[in-house]
Amino acid sequence: MARLLARPISRRMLLAGTVTTLTGGAAMAGYAGFVEPAVRLVVTTYRPRPATWPADYPLSVAVITDLHVGEPIMGLGRIEEIVARTNALAPDLVVLLGDYTPTQRLVTRPVPLDEAARALAALKAPLGVWSIMGNHDWWDDPVAQANRRGPTASARAMEAAGIPVLENKTVRIAHGGRHFWLAGLGDTIAFRTGEHNSFKGVDDLPGTLAQIEDDAPAILLAHEPDVFVDVPDRIALTLSGHTHGGQVRIAGWSPIVPSTYGNRFAYGHVVEDGRHLIVSGGLGCTSLPVRIGVPPEVVRVELGGAVGA
Repeated sequence: MARLLARPISRRMLLAGTVTTLTGGAAMAGYAGFVEPAVRLVVTTYRPRPATWPADYPLSVAVITDLHVGEPIMGLGRIEEIVARTNALAPDLVVLLGDYTPTQRLVTRPVPLDEAARALAALKAPLGVWSIMGNHDWWDDPVAQANRRGPTASARAMEAAGIPVLENKTVRIAHGGRHFWLAGLGDTIAFRTGEHNSFKGVDDLPGTLAQIEDDAPAILLAHEPDVFVDVPDRIALTLSGHTHGGQVRIAGWSPIVPSTYGNRFAYGHVVEDGRHLIVSGGLGCTSLPVRIGVPPEVVRVELGGAVGA
């Protein structure tokens, strides 16, 4: 049997392989560090059918979360693009789920929170634009950390721009001749305690849900999805952000997720024991300005309709 001999590797072949590898690496770095986080913008639609939301009661909700304002990823122009894309969806309701502060390390130009809030005030929805705070809105506010209380600078900016902040607060919203409840939970890891990976929240889930006065359907806004394990089935849908989908997501799996539960609540539509959670991948970046496989997204949720529709 003839033996197969390996072809000798010439300098030219080695050089060509090296150039190809470096070029491919540079292209991937450029995509992950700029194109996906700063250029791409998608709309992701979910149609959950919770048992506690009437099938004949349609409601569309647009979800914006984890902006982390600051150039080069999230300048005012990018925020205005996100606002325009969201308004084009013509949602009944818009919710902002926190983390407005510029957390990623490579900010080339800060965007003042009041300017970002004024840009977000251009969002339009007949049932209003509502917001909650995220962990970075607390962590990046030295005054709030020192005093162990809010409001945070982000909350003041939102309220000044005319966007109400729901901090352990529930509101009754009339819609379609009926009404539903919108509950906003305080952040669950608002304060660093000084101990390793230990935090204290400002959340009050029982107190927030106690404000629901009847059996009308209810939606909960909670920045961190981990609280979902404690959410009762009285809540039709929980909406969260925080994880960024891990910022790197390959074949439905994220290697690093800022959650006690890992990939269980990393991203997307989660159904457990008949309870529904939707986790948005968010829009900005934290730590490093890199996204792979989880492009910035505006989430559209369409409630109401037959099961499986």
